[in-house]
Amino acid sequence: MIDYVIPGNIDTRVLKRAASALREGAVAALPTETTWITACALNSGIGIKKLRALSGERDERHFTLLCSKISQFSNYCEIDNQRFRLINKHMPGPFVFILKTLHGTEKTLGLKRRELGVRIPEHTVPRALIDTLGEPLYTITAKRSMLKDENQIEYEEDDENELHLIPEAELFESAVEMLDIKGIDLVLDSGEELQRCFSTVIDLTGTNARILRKGAGVFPE
Repeated sequence: MIDYVIPGNIDTRVLKRAASALREGAVAALPTETTWITACALNSGIGIKKLRALSGERDERHFTLLCSKISQFSNYCEIDNQRFRLINKHMPGPFVFILKTLHGTEKTLGLKRRELGVRIPEHTVPRALIDTLGEPLYTITAKRSMLKDENQIEYEEDDENELHLIPEAELFESAVEMLDIKGIDLVLDSGEELQRCFSTVIDLTGTNARILRKGAGVFPE
């Protein structure tokens, strides 16, 4: 199913339909200021299982907790004043910050590591959906390998200390392309051709901030 939205004037009926579907375990394709993402409700075990199968990723470092405000991070991650100020300076925007998780978060999401990527997108559509849903979204970048059947996806083994990079040619530009992905239940089409670029990933689990992946967000080194 595809629903059309105007980023500056989003129909609340569309948001309510999408939120209801996500609560029931749907996986949605959404625009951001960088590229398309696939998302499920954070508290939907069915949705998380479907999203992981669709993504073909075994490494949870490729998944991101998408929020509409920084205060939502503290329900799942450790965030002190120093990290709060740094994140607040760069969000909303094309950044993912890796934080240590609180006890219990890894069990909820089936994480192998006590760390989680968090992001507040600048794009209004996912933020409005999160507010309507009343909880964060669990997301991963949409990529062309998802066009394969679930049981044909090839898993990539990641080095313990490295995050493998996906070529930008693997990314999508338009909503129409999302309709060909088996496992996507809903597409919110904002009518835009997206940039097909990545967010910048910053690791804040240590003493100093460390860039894991350079992307659209400019971060001082």
